[in-house]
Amino acid sequence: MGKRKTKKFASMKRMISLKDQRIKEKDRTKVQVKKKNDPSEIKEKDVPKYPSCLFFQYNTQLGPPYHILVDTNFINFSIKAKLDIVQSMMDCLYAKCIPCITDCVMAEIEKLGMKYRVALRIAKDPRFERLPCTHKGTYADDCLVQRVTQHKCYILATVDRDLKRRIRKIPGVPIMYISNHRFNIERMPDDYGAPRF
Repeated sequence: MGKRKTKKFASMKRMISLKDQRIKEKDRTKVQVKKKNDPSEIKEKDVPKYPSCLFFQYNTQLGPPYHILVDTNFINFSIKAKLDIVQSMMDCLYAKCIPCITDCVMAEIEKLGMKYRVALRIAKDPRFERLPCTHKGTYADDCLVQRVTQHKCYILATVDRDLKRRIRKIPGVPIMYISNHRFNIERMPDDYGAPRF
């Protein structure tokens, strides 16, 4: 009895290589000639451009009146802590503060429904400055990060840990948050505002 040939497991059909002479010249892959590295050649590197308003980590564009970008959860938590947003901001920074709300944050508060109608009424306060959004979608975190990256004149007010982590990677943007039933600020030069705790 003769031996039976068993098919090899996961065997593939043999394919012609793309450099083969039998393939038409236009479909054939070109043989790449390796260039020798010249040690005397000047190497170019892409260095990220930093805005001229930054003096190391110190942002020279920050100054009263402060423009503060407010996040959805910051409004909700300040209601929970029974804090008036504008007054508490002034107590924190000892200067005039203009809270700013983007269209994305407004849309996010409106989506939350009747449970957060107090937050919506606060957000529609005439003391709050409305900032229009031109991008697609209403994801507020991305919108705030993009705005803060482009314009370094804002302070960001948020309680969201993930957003804080993203903002800390951007130099020159202070973060306002709520702790011990009062507003506190992080990454702000020490000669501005109330003493930190």
